[in-house]
Amino acid sequence: MIVFRDPAEIPADFGRTVAAIGKFDGVHSGHRAVFRRAQLDAARLGAKTVAVTFDRNPLSVLRPDRCPDDLVSVQRKIELLADCGLDAVLVLTFDEQLAAREASDFVTSILVDALHVATVLVGRDFRFGRGGSGTPALLAELGAQHDFTVDEIEDVFLDGTDRRVSSSWVRELLSVGDVALAGAVLGRPVSVRGEVVHGLKRGRELGFPTANLPALLDEMVPADGVYAGRLVDHTTGIVHPAAISVGTNPTFDDVAQRQVEAHAIDSPGLDLYGHDVTVEFTHRLRGMTAFDSLESLIAGIDSDVVQARLLLGVPAKPGVLGTSDVPDSRTE
Repeated sequence: MIVFRDPAEIPADFGRTVAAIGKFDGVHSGHRAVFRRAQLDAARLGAKTVAVTFDRNPLSVLRPDRCPDDLVSVQRKIELLADCGLDAVLVLTFDEQLAAREASDFVTSILVDALHVATVLVGRDFRFGRGGSGTPALLAELGAQHDFTVDEIEDVFLDGTDRRVSSSWVRELLSVGDVALAGAVLGRPVSVRGEVVHGLKRGRELGFPTANLPALLDEMVPADGVYAGRLVDHTTGIVHPAAISVGTNPTFDDVAQRQVEAHAIDSPGLDLYGHDVTVEFTHRLRGMTAFDSLESLIAGIDSDVVQARLLLGVPAKPGVLGTSDVPDSRTE
């Protein structure tokens, strides 16, 4: 997928495009439905698919007091858009200059002159241009003048619910640690990515070594607690089942910032320092607890790993920590 950071970077001979416009924070299942529609339109028209998005939430400029935290960083959003099979993404710098641009100028300079759009896809609540004066209806009027059509995309609802898929819903779910439902809304597992750094090495001392991610992550992390999931090592391509901790280690109360630590199950000698990894959260096991002794902490972690094994379908290994309560299928 080609990444453009400015309309001027788009080659004059790039060809006609089908463009989907939006913040696309989290690139959830609703966004993916829009991109599938764009790909169908592009195949019919012989055009390229382009996502037009922003380098920050427009509310950070327009209404900072109402701007929510981003679900993913801009770089992660680009990676997720690439996974959707799009031909290109145009990342616009949303600053006061762009916010002040008239709706008609946005259409002519970006959609028509730079992207040569054949079709534009937007949601019903899409607004653009100075003061939010641009609406899907205005976009359709301008399309008639400039030879493009507008597809107004209906809301997407999660199967079995009456709630619209949205980034706001994902934020609500992550704030209470419901990673299973958040993953369903996203259409992919909740995850954070970063380079493994050195921690206090306390997990190794307790018999449960962990891969620590940097404290300052550019993505929204689930609520404090313990989770089951996967540790994806992009350096080696290996995926490890994992028990994951999010929080500040309240038992010792010596970690200033929230951190993500993932214990790769059945890999006690694993050295991941400096590796690029993704931690995926699939199940919430419990909230964060301050244990009253080292022994009770070890027992609690051991129980967490047992639960993670069961939920992830990892066979027990006799004599290994985190297998004490897992039934041995050979004796059943």
